[in-house]
Amino acid sequence: MPSAIPEDSVGLVTHQDFTVEETLPLECGRSLPGYNLRYECYGTLNADRSNAVLLCHALSGDHHAAGYYQPEDRKPGWWEHLVGPGKPIDSRRFFIVCSNFIGSCKGSTGPASINPETGEPWGLDFPMVTVKDWVRTQAALADHLGIGCWAAVIGGSLGGMQVMQWAMDYPGRLRHAIAIAASPRLTAQNIAFNEVCRQAIMSDPDFHEGRYSHFDTKPRRGLSLARMIGHITYLSDDAMRRKFGRETRGGKSFSFGFDVDFEVESYLRYQGSSFVERFDANSYLYITRALDYFDPAAAFDGSLSAAFASIQAPFLVVSFSTDWRFSPERSREIVQALYAAGVDVSYTEIQAQHGHDSFLLPIPQYMAVLRAYLDRVAEETGA
Repeated sequence: MPSAIPEDSVGLVTHQDFTVEETLPLECGRSLPGYNLRYECYGTLNADRSNAVLLCHALSGDHHAAGYYQPEDRKPGWWEHLVGPGKPIDSRRFFIVCSNFIGSCKGSTGPASINPETGEPWGLDFPMVTVKDWVRTQAALADHLGIGCWAAVIGGSLGGMQVMQWAMDYPGRLRHAIAIAASPRLTAQNIAFNEVCRQAIMSDPDFHEGRYSHFDTKPRRGLSLARMIGHITYLSDDAMRRKFGRETRGGKSFSFGFDVDFEVESYLRYQGSSFVERFDANSYLYITRALDYFDPAAAFDGSLSAAFASIQAPFLVVSFSTDWRFSPERSREIVQALYAAGVDVSYTEIQAQHGHDSFLLPIPQYMAVLRAYLDRVAEETGA
């Protein structure tokens, strides 16, 4: 943990809650009888409200994108490397907002929330939510904050899908779009990984058809295994080789059994067990399903450029060379469709060894690209 909060951090932060009592119609055909969005803000909104930036988080992320909740916190927000005074997403120039989407378990309404009709947790009675639904609730939050148009909407991975949805659904409400390590739809392989993760959770004896809270338990083994599988896909082979190689745990000899022998095994088990304590298994099911369903071209006979026809905001698209989960080919697909739709688009592929997780890391070339683009955004807004 830091001995003191770094000067280039947004510092101590607190979350806020935006509660909507009106019914929310959902893309699946069902509705929510009201909902809550938990969010955080960094920086100051200028007089004409033109310097607001929306950050969209990925699968296991949340509203806590930067700063610390208390001085002794071990870890800051998930994008601390990029968000703060003097950083690429500069809190001295921008008013930065990040909200936890519905269906998650980090303060916004989700499967672990109480169903007002039953007085019990929703569990699998929670309606299916989609990227389109998330963006609709974020637009309502923008209305609540008095933000008519975002200077930029920025997101990585699943967050990048939200960026695309924003640009399609609310073309007049964002001036720039930045999609990082994203994909216009999941490949069959990615859907397969998600299904294996879901089956790991749902086949756990403690899952109880999603009603595990009634039994005062949780599907720890299944969720831990799902996280282990997912974590492998976020890293590149080179990153894992550099980090672990074939090192045995503590340099000890083989046990010639099925306990932990290798450092990589120890690491994955730790990732799995720690994830169980901070994430809800049902939320994992819903969010991975939302990932599966995202495919804007499907409503346009498979034409992504047609889906992008309404977009007005210039785009920056960023990919990473060793990302095989959302590969550079998928980013180039986005770029080509934007270009065909007549959208101003810039693209860069960052040489990085860290796989999909690269979008979370302070890679110098990556940070320089974001800084240069956001300098342009700041100049336009007078920030």
